[in-house]
Amino acid sequence: MTIHSAVIQKLLSTNAHLGRRVAADHFKAYTYGIRNGMAIIDSDKTLIALRSACAFIGAMARQKARFMFVNTNPLFDEIFEQMTKRIGLYNPNQNSLWRTGGFLTNSFSPKRFRSRNKKLCFAPAQPPDCVVILDTERKSSAIFEADKLQIPVVALVDSSMPLDVYKRIAYPVPANDSVQFVYLFCNLITKTFLLEQKRFGGTAREDSAAAISSADNASKIENRCEEAKHIEESKSESVGFAKDEVLVVPYESLTPVSGDGAEIKELLDKLVVLKFNGTLGTEMGFDGPKSAIEVCNGLTFLDLIVNQIESLNSKYGCNVPLLLMNSINTNDDTVKVLEKYPKSNIVMLKSFDGQSCENESYPSDQDVKFLSLMKSGTLDVLLSQGKEYILVVGSDNVAAVIDPKILKHLVQNKIEYCMEVTPTTSFGMDNDILNSSQQKFQLAKIARNSSPHLMDKFKLVDTRSLWASLRATERLVDTDALKFETYSVSKGRETAAGSTIRFFDRAIGINVPQSRFLPINATSDLLILQSDLYTYNDEILVRNTARTNPVNPSIDLGPEFGQVSDFRSRFRSIPNIIELDSLKVTGDVWFGTDITLKGRVNIVAKPGMRLEIPDGVVLHDKDIRDPKDI
Repeated sequence: MTIHSAVIQKLLSTNAHLGRRVAADHFKAYTYGIRNGMAIIDSDKTLIALRSACAFIGAMARQKARFMFVNTNPLFDEIFEQMTKRIGLYNPNQNSLWRTGGFLTNSFSPKRFRSRNKKLCFAPAQPPDCVVILDTERKSSAIFEADKLQIPVVALVDSSMPLDVYKRIAYPVPANDSVQFVYLFCNLITKTFLLEQKRFGGTAREDSAAAISSADNASKIENRCEEAKHIEESKSESVGFAKDEVLVVPYESLTPVSGDGAEIKELLDKLVVLKFNGTLGTEMGFDGPKSAIEVCNGLTFLDLIVNQIESLNSKYGCNVPLLLMNSINTNDDTVKVLEKYPKSNIVMLKSFDGQSCENESYPSDQDVKFLSLMKSGTLDVLLSQGKEYILVVGSDNVAAVIDPKILKHLVQNKIEYCMEVTPTTSFGMDNDILNSSQQKFQLAKIARNSSPHLMDKFKLVDTRSLWASLRATERLVDTDALKFETYSVSKGRETAAGSTIRFFDRAIGINVPQSRFLPINATSDLLILQSDLYTYNDEILVRNTARTNPVNPSIDLGPEFGQVSDFRSRFRSIPNIIELDSLKVTGDVWFGTDITLKGRVNIVAKPGMRLEIPDGVVLHDKDIRDPKDI
């Protein structure tokens, strides 16, 4: 039996998986299914949430933060008292009966009243830095108050938790609040506190007493903390921020994978794919996640990645799971899209902050989410399943490929981190040089998004597909070497200088073909993908070899085409653009069927004019401003 199996068996023994008869829609991401009318909570999700909550509590305890533990269930009183005594936060004078309503927001004048059940356990009298609640159903008022004061809440949640309460909990732990599980949860909190106290010495009460009794001791404590801080800072700088450049390896120079299916299966069984799925399609007028927009042949972003993984698993008999990191805004619609794949190995995750999982303009936010996920307990689960590498795919690149050739190179050379890059259009003729030899590039010279103003300034762009060794990531997590949150802001987000590559020792870049980077940021990008320039073959997008120009045509559609619905209605069918260099459309323009565009085409409809491009027309180097120009 593996460690993971033993932990899951322990969770099951506490009845943590037994939910209520009613499962709220937002909670279904945590459920395994329904049995006998009762929601069954996924123990893997509970384990991940437990790890995330304990990691946060440990980080707060490391900073000598103030905690408030809230319990209103008399069944948990003894467990609660034992926990607070062991971690040094129990005080019989402050463990009195307080009214929780208005306690945080009216902390200067708390009211006292008689009750048999309500208890608060906390150390200092100042406002807390963190609130831990065991029975959220009874104490939703404390959650609302903590949210109003922007105090993070760690709480147990069940399947009937209302959305307006649930979204205010920073670290929800989905589980049945049985006495056995509450004991396990409090035991984990206790061990987390004791571990941090062992690392830095002294309990919270001892530190407080020392500070009150002796100014000299307080000074020593302060000096010791400053010294530890400097050590951590220097350690962070030496581990994470020493590298300013990366070796970029041509994709063509990688050793090909043999036709032996057993070798490919062995490689792919070491891999897990993580796709960020928190971006909405509102900028394109689409009501739902961007990943639910149809790209080609009636397939969405999600269909492309799921079909690609299913094809590999079916062809080679491997087990490559797909982790989808959703946000609250995208979770429900994503579940509906994936209903057609009931047998797929898809694990639904939710962003820890409850907001969008990634910012399209700042892909470094994606890196922060990746590191946060690795610290949450997911890493331990993946390692227990025998996974060695993770491929992280951005939400808007529909051409990402799960490539065993790259994975083989990483495994053979013990590479800890790899970013896929591709030349920008400004690279020009130097593209052949890069494809034939290895070169070192400054990280500050690699763009991190496809904005036009960046494409003209940089030679390489990050495709947002990164490969990372899980063992290397575990090492960084265990040594607390990941200080990415503060670094990414100070170093800027537009270049690779703000990426996670700096934390890893053996890191490279791989120059992949430009056809593997197709971000969808506007309907102009949809036109390229839905045209004859790309076809859907072997579960991946393949560029049409009939186009001799290695660069995709430049397409600029006016605001009349900005929304997906308008785009679909204005094109009765997508034109043939194999030989197109550029297309600019302005005004009220409508396209018929079987249209061919070649060279440079500029179409302008004057204000108040409806300009229709007839069926079957061929436009070659045309400047059209009137129907007579066609």
